[in-house]
Amino acid sequence: MPGLGTTYGRGGATASPKDLLNSDAILIMGSNMAENHPVGFQWVMEAKEQHGAKVIHVDPRFSRTSAVANIWMPLRAGSDILFLGALIRYVLENELFFREYVLHYTNASVIIPEDFKDTEELGGIFSGWNAEKKSYNPESWLYEGVERDGKTQPAAPEGAHGGHAQHGANASPDLNNYKQDLTLQHPRCVFQLLRKHFGRYTPEMVEQYCGVSKDAFLDAAKTFCEASGPDKTGAICYALGWTQHSSGVQMIRCAAILQLLLGNMGRPGGGIIALRGHASIQGSTDVPTLYDILPGYLSMPKFGEESKSLANYIAKYGARTGWWNNLDKYIVSFLKAYYGEAARAENDFGFHWLPRVTGDHSHQGYWLDMLDGKMDGLFVMGQNPAVAGPNSGMERRGLAKLKWLVVREMVETETASFWYASPEVKRGELKTEEIQTEVFLLPAAGHAEKYGTFTNTQRLLQWREKAVDPPGDCRSENWFMYHLGVNLKEKAKRDPRARNAGLLALTWNYSTEGKHREVVAEEILQEINGRTIDNDELVPGFTSLKADGSTACGCWIYAGVFPKRGENRANERASKDFHGHGWGFAWPSDRRVLYNRASARPDGKPWSERKKLVWWDGESKKWTGNDVPDFVATKPPDYQPPANSVGDAALAGDKPFILHADGFGWIWVPVGLNDGPLPAHYEPLESPVRNPIYPERQSNPVAERKARPGNEYATSPDRKFPFVLTTYRLTEHHTAGGMSRTLSHLAELQPEMFCEISVELAEQLSITPGEWVTIVTARGAIEAHALVTPRMQMLTIEGKPVHQVGLPFHWGYSGLVKGDSGNDLVAISEEPNVRIMETKGLLCNVIRGKRETNLKAIQDLRPEKG
Repeated sequence: MPGLGTTYGRGGATASPKDLLNSDAILIMGSNMAENHPVGFQWVMEAKEQHGAKVIHVDPRFSRTSAVANIWMPLRAGSDILFLGALIRYVLENELFFREYVLHYTNASVIIPEDFKDTEELGGIFSGWNAEKKSYNPESWLYEGVERDGKTQPAAPEGAHGGHAQHGANASPDLNNYKQDLTLQHPRCVFQLLRKHFGRYTPEMVEQYCGVSKDAFLDAAKTFCEASGPDKTGAICYALGWTQHSSGVQMIRCAAILQLLLGNMGRPGGGIIALRGHASIQGSTDVPTLYDILPGYLSMPKFGEESKSLANYIAKYGARTGWWNNLDKYIVSFLKAYYGEAARAENDFGFHWLPRVTGDHSHQGYWLDMLDGKMDGLFVMGQNPAVAGPNSGMERRGLAKLKWLVVREMVETETASFWYASPEVKRGELKTEEIQTEVFLLPAAGHAEKYGTFTNTQRLLQWREKAVDPPGDCRSENWFMYHLGVNLKEKAKRDPRARNAGLLALTWNYSTEGKHREVVAEEILQEINGRTIDNDELVPGFTSLKADGSTACGCWIYAGVFPKRGENRANERASKDFHGHGWGFAWPSDRRVLYNRASARPDGKPWSERKKLVWWDGESKKWTGNDVPDFVATKPPDYQPPANSVGDAALAGDKPFILHADGFGWIWVPVGLNDGPLPAHYEPLESPVRNPIYPERQSNPVAERKARPGNEYATSPDRKFPFVLTTYRLTEHHTAGGMSRTLSHLAELQPEMFCEISVELAEQLSITPGEWVTIVTARGAIEAHALVTPRMQMLTIEGKPVHQVGLPFHWGYSGLVKGDSGNDLVAISEEPNVRIMETKGLLCNVIRGKRETNLKAIQDLRPEKG
């Protein structure tokens, strides 16, 4: 989550859903929280009904979230930055920002160099743009006074992004050497640049291009901004409705800037809740299933100078000031956890054994490689890309070019059966007898059939016990990966090539139990927690980690979850207070509200009695309160760093955002993002309108379309594809449906694929409720039942009607209930920071009748070649 990571320092929800009880206003955008996160939504309802919080929902569809909100506004999918930018402008123009908070806790006062040029001056691009490489050199985004060494790079040099790494935003430049204007009047201070940048994001622009009336916008802006100040706070909740856009990171950045201006960060009832869609999606980025980061958001080394030595890597990603000055401790302890006794100072602790990022190894990248015949095999575990991936039909064709495919699942998913049951096989586009892919379907254990931890939306590790043994040959992921590793290491022993040295050095000495030799899961959590090597004692927290090879730690942010043997804090179930201390373990260090130093004034006293959280106790000389301080507990609020201080000691006592090298919350991101220091409105890669802010730049210039035969795009606008398509989830099904369409009770609740269209669109196309329609994009065509409903409203954009089509994506060709996959319509594209595809704002057409009756019409809509 680089939108949050670059703004605040960490890529995670800043508080828990329960903390919404403290909110005076809650803005939900990019999420249908009531239906997709119903357990967490209970706190929204309680905040509204019992505490009078105002709930604002902004979404293309009227949903159950909208039904209970105080204010609902439909907007055109993909116009979110226009809306949010107008909110930022509203705050600035009406002097509603929390001045003392902004002045002390953000970089609003910092001066930017004279050679920086904004999008307003350069027709929709920032200074540093390289048209040939389609990337930025961000040196002109650095602070005035920061020495430039000519080496500052975007987060994704040469196509290998590093946006997930938290420390990437502090790499190279010494950002603590800055000039500032505490009056906020200097024309090149961040505050004034922000005001100028969003000057054209007006309520009138929102009305004309988002489809939200001026009066409705102003009502929502007033409602949310009134919940700000010493005695009030507002929170923002979002989900995939923001992230799955070609400018998704910058949408989140808008929200993050807004929360800094209003003084809502680090305070009870404030913050940003990044709603995670599964039980451990947060955990799968903390201990990552991502190609570009190591556990704890350490950057995976990229091929080049930084990968030649551990010292180069630390110099590249460490920071002289701020918490990332400790990078050497975390990476060395990580390498010791990986390679044990084989990791020694004289061999850079095995750093050269780590893989290198050499290009685009994301889901989209390697599927394109697969299509081009560059991949031999694939393991698929916990995913169903044959219907869940973007441009699913193209992904199924890619699977047919593999030599082998291993699928671990509880049922036979579409990915496992593509070779005989896919639509391409049924239509004769692929032939089973010609597909050379050897498919291995291995039965997997369910979550109730194995021990382990989940890390949820609020960064909370919770241990789960095994309820029953898995049936038959079903096995856990731990079992599979452990025994696969044992076999690979045995094979490597017989192969003396240097390429196997890292595998042979890998520590793999876990205990097993039971007749199937299942790994003892608590040992894995202890390895993740970390230990002191000499005495084998578990470390109590990440401040105990060393850079000399005397400690080993699998994931530094989790240190403290297992502080000593017999004390598994993830398994604690005795909540002691409102924030839940005593129930599970929230990283880091069981801090439930991140950046909570900002809940106190610069002098350490609470902003107000009603909103107090942590504060400075002058008598005991430490920070105390209702949460674990996200700050050095003994650093007084009036602390001033001595000259030449390093690390956290270089940050003053009134700098809450300790992972940043300057201690500020970043309204302006000087380094760490690929598409600009401030958010800018770009239209989706397919749009019904031209960009009203920057006519010269229609879409995000750094986003990658990956256009090729089979992955074509509509023009913007396009008379063949006049309607906006947005995808969404239902409560009754889980992602692409592999786990829910096989369950009779859930299949019965949502048995058939459908699309939602407005009453006006149905009248225009002579569609009756329930009849079959075909939805077509430049990539493909699917069929669904028409759900004609006023929940989808016709919008007026540029004085003309614009219709939006809502499409769930839970169906496929396996299971008790079947239907076309909505993801067949989505393009393979990449947002420039995290490489996620755009699914929430596309162009489509809708035709009456089933697919097979519309083949000629579908063909006529296909984009022209060349």
